[in-house]
Parts: sequence; C-alpha cells; structure tokens
Amino acid sequence: MEQYKPSVSVIMPVRNSGDHLNKCVESILNQTYESIDEIILGVGPSDDGTHKIAAELESAEARIKVISNPSGRTASALNAAASIATGRYLVRVDSHCKLEKNYVQQAIRTIQRTEAANVGGVQKAEGRSMLERSIATAMTSKFGVGNSRFHYGGVEGPSDTVYLGVYDSEIFHRLGGFNETLIRNQDYELNIRIRETGNTVWFDPNLVVRYTPRSSIPALFRQYFQYGQWKRAVVKLHPSSIKVRQIAAPLLIIGILFGITSSIFLNIWGLAVPGMYLAGVFLASLVSKSSDGWERVCLFFVFPTMHIAWGLGFLLGPPL
Repeated sequence: MEQYKPSVSVIMPVRNSGDHLNKCVESILNQTYESIDEIILGVGPSDDGTHKIAAELESAEARIKVISNPSGRTASALNAAASIATGRYLVRVDSHCKLEKNYVQQAIRTIQRTEAANVGGVQKAEGRSMLERSIATAMTSKFGVGNSRFHYGGVEGPSDTVYLGVYDSEIFHRLGGFNETLIRNQDYELNIRIRETGNTVWFDPNLVVRYTPRSSIPALFRQYFQYGQWKRAVVKLHPSSIKVRQIAAPLLIIGILFGITSSIFLNIWGLAVPGMYLAGVFLASLVSKSSDGWERVCLFFVFPTMHIAWGLGFLLGPPL
C-alpha cells in the first residue's frame, strides 16, 4: 500500500524579488514531494517588476496563487497566505532562497517522526559576486553570527529556532500565526510561543535552503540593523528569551565607544577594546574558509558591518 502523503501548502512573502522569484519558485516546483497542493505568494509593494513576474507564474502554474499584501510586511504576507492555505503542513519559503530537491519530503518525514510543531534546517548562504561570497562566508562563520546551528549545521534535535520552517498548520493557527507588529524576527518570536506551549522546534541539518546574501555593504548594514532592532522588540515581548550571543554585538558597541572616549580623556589603553576587536576581525578574515584573497579582504569590512549594524539596531530599537 502506498504511504499516505499529507498535503502541503507553501507560503511565501514576496517584495522587490524580481531577480530571485523565478528560480525560487522553480526550486519548489521541482520538489520530489508529490503532495504540494498550492504555492501562495503574498506580494507586497514592489518597483522592480515583481508583480508582473508573479502574475506570469500564476498564469503558467495552476497551483500558484497570488494574493496582495499592501503593508509589504513579511508577517502579514505569511499570515494572509496561511489563512487561505488548505495543506496539513505549511512550508515557509523566502523569495531569496532555493530549496534542495528533497527539502519538503525530508521535512515532512522529520515533522511526522518527531511530532514537532516546526522543523527547519540550514541556511546555506551562497554568493554570486565577490562581495556576496564574502558575506556568505561571514554568515556561516561563528565569529560572524555566533552559535546558531541553522547558519552552519550541527546535531539534529530540539532548538530555540530554525531557518524558515515547516509548520504543523493546526498549531500554527492555534497560536495565531506570526506577530504582525514585528518587521523582522517574527519567526523567532513564533518559535518562542511554540516552545512556551510545550511544543517542539526541531533542527534537522539535512534540510538545506540555499540563500543569496545582500549585494552591497549598505544593504547588508540595513538588513543587520533591522535584525538587531527587531531582536530587541522580541526581547521586550519575551524577556527570558535573551541569549548570550544576542548581547555580544551591543556590548561590542558600548566597549568601542567607551574605549575611544577613555583614550581621548583618560588613557591610551582605552583603545585596547577596539584594538582587540580589529585584531579578531583580521584573524577571522585570514583563517576564513574562503580561498580567494580579495574575498578575505572584503571580510575585513563585512564582519564589522554585520556586528556594528546589529549592535546599533539593538541599542537604538524600541525601549525595553
């Protein structure tokens, strides 16, 4: 007897994704899992042809549904898509991503085996240009992003969070979906609520999603500033969720500012903190897995951009 394969709905927020949307959807259509019933695109305000591409995809494939997301917010797009989804499981996909061919099949096996509320895996950052490849290297480095397993892999098991996620739709709807007041970190916040209600978030390193990083230093700065800013908002909602890795960047900012100020008014030894950090950046860049010399040079700018932007975002975010 053929094994029952529960239905799946893919939900995706889409905004200014003209360069990535076709390849992302193609990776979904090429999945080995046979019971993907629908692919729902929540399309927000865009100025790069995204609406036209989404409409063409909808016309070409019966399973694709395009819905409007006037706010442009990720959480509202996902919730709107989930509200009309019919699948037993919800597969969240972002338009900058490409799924491995067995991603959905592996995810459904894992979520059924573990009875988790959400399963996810590894964000495998891959760049096209020299700068994107450097950013990808930084995003898979413990010096760059701390000890979150979803950035570089690790042992399968329960986790505080995972990349993207495949959700049990019943639990997702019972918890009210994503918090639409959050611009970023809405996935982390939902995972907190999942765990607080006694359910499990499960990390499976065999679930691999290929991700294209930002293509410029200003875009990277804005991205990580928002990460820090909205992580602070999540901490405000769930104070006990704070992790050591999440206060490292804010402490770095404070240490650098204190060190520079004290070196001016008190003692040159105040430069020890910024000096040690720069030495760490240089060493991490030198020993990175990148084999290209210029990519390593780029890392000397990428690491501080990520750390300083995240730290400033956290310090300047909404009051705690």
